[in-house]
Amino acid sequence: MSAAPEVTGRPGQPYVAVKAQVTMQTISAIADRIAEVFGWLGARGVAPAGPPFLKYNVIDMARQLEIEAGVPVAAPVDGDGAVFSAVLPAGRYATLMHVGHPSGLVGATATLLEWASEQGLAFDMAERDGAEHWAGRLEIYLTDPSQEPDMDKWETQLAFKLSG
Repeated sequence: MSAAPEVTGRPGQPYVAVKAQVTMQTISAIADRIAEVFGWLGARGVAPAGPPFLKYNVIDMARQLEIEAGVPVAAPVDGDGAVFSAVLPAGRYATLMHVGHPSGLVGATATLLEWASEQGLAFDMAERDGAEHWAGRLEIYLTDPSQEPDMDKWETQLAFKLSG
C-alpha cells in the first residue's frame, strides 16, 4: 500500500555510508551492510540523525548498480576504511510513502516514476554509458525491524531528487 506521491523539500543532510557495486540478484548484499555503518557510528559515539537509507547512484539494469547504504548524522564526520562521509543534496524531491513488504518497493517505484512523468517533473538524473546516474534516489527505511518484525507493516519512503 502506498500513499499518494507528492513533492517535498529536503535540506542538505550529512551522512556516512558504505558503497558497493551489485546486481539486481545481489542487491541485498548492500542492504545487509547498514548494520556495518551503525556499528561504525556506535564505535565513535556518533548518534544517527535519522533512519537508514539506500542511495542509488548508478543504475544499469543489464550490468551493475552502484548503491550506498547510509545513515544520516547531525554534522559532518570524517570517514575511514570502507565508511565515507558525504552530504545528501538539498532540493525538491518527488516522494512516496510505501507501507508493506519491501518486495512491493518495485511497484511503488514504478508508481512514483509514472506520477512524476504525468506531472511533467524531471529528475536530477543523467543517462551516460547506458546507465542512469542519479543525484539523489533514496529508499529511506522508517521502520526498525527489531521493533516491528512483521515486514508487511514496514514503512519506507522513496525520495527522488528533482532537477532544478
